[in-house]
Amino acid sequence: MARQGLVTTVSSRAGTAAVVGWVGSVRDRVAGARGLLDDFGRPGAAPPLPTGDYAAVLVCRDRILLMRDEQARIPLFFRESGGQVSAVSTSARRLGDFDELERRYFCRYLTGNMAQPHSELTPFAGVHRVLGGEVVELSVTGQMRRRAPGRVGRADDDPWESTADGLCPDGAAKELRLALEHAVGRRVGAMTACHVSGGTDSTSIALLAARPTAAGQDSPGDLVLLAGRFGTGELAGEQPYLDEAMKEIRRHAPGARPVLVDVGDVADFDDFQDHAGDADEPHTHAFRAPFWSRLHAAAAELGCDILLTGCGADPMVDANPFHLHRLARTGQLRQLTKQARAWAAGSERGVRDVVRDYVMQPALPLTAERITALVRRRGTVLGGLGNFARPRWLRSGFARAHGYREAGIAESRFVFGRRPEQALFEAANYLAAPDPLSWRRARQDGFFLSHPFLDREVIATMRRLPPEATFRPGRPKAVLREAMADLLPSRIRGRAVKVPFDELYARGLRTHGDELIDLCRSARHPLVAEMFDVETLCRAVREAQLGVGDAYAWDRMNSSLALVVWLERLDRRSRAVGAEMPVTAGS
Repeated sequence: MARQGLVTTVSSRAGTAAVVGWVGSVRDRVAGARGLLDDFGRPGAAPPLPTGDYAAVLVCRDRILLMRDEQARIPLFFRESGGQVSAVSTSARRLGDFDELERRYFCRYLTGNMAQPHSELTPFAGVHRVLGGEVVELSVTGQMRRRAPGRVGRADDDPWESTADGLCPDGAAKELRLALEHAVGRRVGAMTACHVSGGTDSTSIALLAARPTAAGQDSPGDLVLLAGRFGTGELAGEQPYLDEAMKEIRRHAPGARPVLVDVGDVADFDDFQDHAGDADEPHTHAFRAPFWSRLHAAAAELGCDILLTGCGADPMVDANPFHLHRLARTGQLRQLTKQARAWAAGSERGVRDVVRDYVMQPALPLTAERITALVRRRGTVLGGLGNFARPRWLRSGFARAHGYREAGIAESRFVFGRRPEQALFEAANYLAAPDPLSWRRARQDGFFLSHPFLDREVIATMRRLPPEATFRPGRPKAVLREAMADLLPSRIRGRAVKVPFDELYARGLRTHGDELIDLCRSARHPLVAEMFDVETLCRAVREAQLGVGDAYAWDRMNSSLALVVWLERLDRRSRAVGAEMPVTAGS
């Protein structure tokens, strides 16, 4: 047995397992890895995949298995040619040939920021992704045998066999509380850092980590409360909530160590060439990396083995608005009208907007986006640019040749699915995983980033709850607030909105806009000119500086800028540092 950084290696008569991440519990990674090997090491065994955040390679006596947990936090890739797998790695770049780029991948990437982790495609021809919950079986010499989705851990995890019909809000809150306690308990390590922002989500996770009962131990272990501090600007208004959250958490865990990192000077797009260029894959949110990198560095310096966040709470534990689509499909029009009015009142929108977003758009997403683009374009590059519409700076010839329309259809099916109220959970899960930037930091800093709200048990619990148990007009995440009512300070429990990070984005564009334009114009990688009308992309940057567009349009621009930088830094000197495992006989 050996533990080295993020990798745990165990051996037995069944074979050898190398596990990146944790299985079952962060506190006992060795036992989890050994259990995984014992379960899958038996000839012909195909047990359910256990809970955890892991990617694993199992070299058994009769076969080799590559697998990832269902939530797919940690990446895993393999290089294959002619049915023969020659190497496996957590880095696609380490396996790839820089002269053999897969252009279809870039069309898929540019349709939206959920495209990467649920698509087998990678930026490199011949390099494939092991999908979330998938088990890839090879012969002992590396010959491909089969790829199969892994079985989920428990039979009662099937979320749409609901046993919660008629459940009251109090009962729903108790179910969610129990699921969250289990999710946090699985993730508490020897030294756990919790990101605390002063919002309901992160404060809830930190409070649960601070309580021994949630951790499943006599004591929760060393706890670090990690927060960014803004001295001026809009985000300084979050400080009173942050102070109150810290005070309450330390009341439960007096030994918790608050670490306030001064981030007042941080702006989006700081060091953009490093953050976007060194990621294993291009990543839409590379512009936001400066803020998170500052916090990650503090956690690494303290020797934390895991960092818990509140990411994923918005789609997971809030009421599911796509329930309206189910009412429309099943002909319950009177109930649809009644609930649409309630959603409109609660979100301060018109009924027409609610029906358009949650009933019409899922049914005809590409058509709806094209019509919206025609109505709202008004001569600007960013106007009317939504999730799937082709950005005007992406050359139409490239888009036609390499399947942009097909990629957009695949992405819309993933986001909305045949049943959008179900697809919301899968899409939201993949929005946070795997984050190429966080994974790069994990390899450097030696700790895992984990999201309890995206735990399989939490997702299954929320899927089972009927809408009437979770929706309260004007009170977002009502079931979470009720679930945490005995722990959350009243000031935080009653919050309806938080200050967004718009100021960091605006400051970043003001500071780095000219630099971003120069980067585009000076790009020398041949694929940049083949793919983009560079001057149109530069115009989009200018429009964003002036506030034209919305969050969807800016994300499309950000993803294109990240791709330009990633391609420019893609040379043989920038190969990612990461483990590569050759697949050969006797390995």
